[in-house]
Amino acid sequence: MTLKLPLTIENHLGEKRIFHRLDMQGAEEKLIMENFLAPKGGLFMHTLFRQDESLTILRGSMGYQIMGEAPRYAAVGETVLFKKGQAHRYWNAGDTELNCYGWIRPACNTVFIRSAFYHALNESGRDKPEQFDGAYLLYRYRNEFALPELPGFVRTVVIPATYGLGKLTGRYKKFKDAPAPLP
Repeated sequence: MTLKLPLTIENHLGEKRIFHRLDMQGAEEKLIMENFLAPKGGLFMHTLFRQDESLTILRGSMGYQIMGEAPRYAAVGETVLFKKGQAHRYWNAGDTELNCYGWIRPACNTVFIRSAFYHALNESGRDKPEQFDGAYLLYRYRNEFALPELPGFVRTVVIPATYGLGKLTGRYKKFKDAPAPLP
């Protein structure tokens, strides 16, 4: 899969992300990106197992939370760093669009995973992805990211079973050029 940047992705929940470029930082690729969130919009609690994520608020107000901690807030000019392995979420805490600029390091499969996830959300028309696409992303890339608030039974039984059923029924042909998951 050839990565062509810049790339803009959007979902029906009012989230827009622009992947601007890849910079090298030592031996690692650093993905430079920009996020836009509609008022009250935000991301699920998620964990990036291999990456640090940094966001600087350009416009608006951001609420954010590390799993197990109280919510916090950041204003224009402030930077929030989420360390790899740290379950976190963030949202637009204001009444105007939230705009953040930042990076994810290393880039890994971020562009593909987020693009496919936004597409699955758009296909479902709801606040969660279409079930087979969601299972594909969560199972295949389980060493890279997770949604820790999903019930344990869903994570350990339902998602692997749905992924397997999707493979058996040929639902994943659209992912034939998907990047290999990290070991």
